[in-house]
Amino acid sequence: MSRVFDVVGRAEGVAHITASSDAEAVGLWLAEYRESPQTFKAYRREAQRLLLWLSSTRRRLGELDREGLREFEAFLEDPQPASRWVGGGAPRSSPAWRPFRAGLSPASRRQSLVILQGLYGWLVEAGWVAHNPFRLMRDKSRRLNNQTLGVERYLEYELWQWLWGWLNGDTEEGASTRQRYERARCRFIFSFAYLLAPRISEMASARMEDFVFREGRWWWVVTGKGQKTARIPLPEDMLGALAEWRLALGLSSLPAFDEATPLLRALDGVRGISDNQLYRLIKKTFAQAAEALEAEQGAPGHIEALRHATPHWLRHTSITHQAQSGIELRYLAQSARHARLETTSRYLHTEAEQWHTEQQRHRLGASPTKRRD
Repeated sequence: MSRVFDVVGRAEGVAHITASSDAEAVGLWLAEYRESPQTFKAYRREAQRLLLWLSSTRRRLGELDREGLREFEAFLEDPQPASRWVGGGAPRSSPAWRPFRAGLSPASRRQSLVILQGLYGWLVEAGWVAHNPFRLMRDKSRRLNNQTLGVERYLEYELWQWLWGWLNGDTEEGASTRQRYERARCRFIFSFAYLLAPRISEMASARMEDFVFREGRWWWVVTGKGQKTARIPLPEDMLGALAEWRLALGLSSLPAFDEATPLLRALDGVRGISDNQLYRLIKKTFAQAAEALEAEQGAPGHIEALRHATPHWLRHTSITHQAQSGIELRYLAQSARHARLETTSRYLHTEAEQWHTEQQRHRLGASPTKRRD
């Protein structure tokens, strides 16, 4: 153990970590999550935003109080000056890199606060800071509960049907070999995302050998969040999509048990693609779909949904539509790989729909009537 430096805002006495700066202390916290790459990346992003903002306001971690937390929340919503904080998708090593692509939505701000609350809790236990400012938030239960009432970021069934039809539209006459390959790849990516509800990291890291044949049935074996391995039943449509994709790659229709090659491929048809490449590809497809639907004068709400959709919306869409199709909650929870049924139940919209229907019985100027069961 090392003595804590005698500076304002830092805990007095003995620290339980060996660090000489806020950045090093945060680095030790992040090291606890190295076994979960996606969690590590998300936590690093939020911690870095906080450290950069604290530096810009000449504060240390231990000097963040309740008023400072309000300032930070406002900053997350609208990072200013934008030229300093907001930019495109430049690599972290580039001078053009910025910590934000845009101000954060309410849900994203809540998620950021959830992560940083955990950081401060750890720093208090480590003896690096004297207090956790998040504990002073009067509406903490509302702000920092990561479970919302229901999942809203998904494509409604009608919109998904249009999108799937658009993805399967006729290839333009005279399309190049590359264009045909990209179209086949895009169609498979959306099939995979919709039918199996993978996280984007699980899609990018998937291998051909992850699809296995056991006792007369096909399964997808995936190692996901928390390094937990699961075996998910393969729908018939997914088996068909896999066969179509493999034929586009010049392979046999079904994978061998020891085929340790990437499932999703780069333009050379051999190398895999990264999480970031896959993210950009899906976002680009959503943007193109929004333009196409706008040209067809589609519903404005649907066009906006496509413009705002992210790859994770596909996972939400998959689980929501599985629930709407009548798949039992216990099986849906296993397919989604949720630790708690309460998480899966957020995708059940039937009760809300029934409530809305029932509420229409309450009318202006009409005498109350009881429903006869």
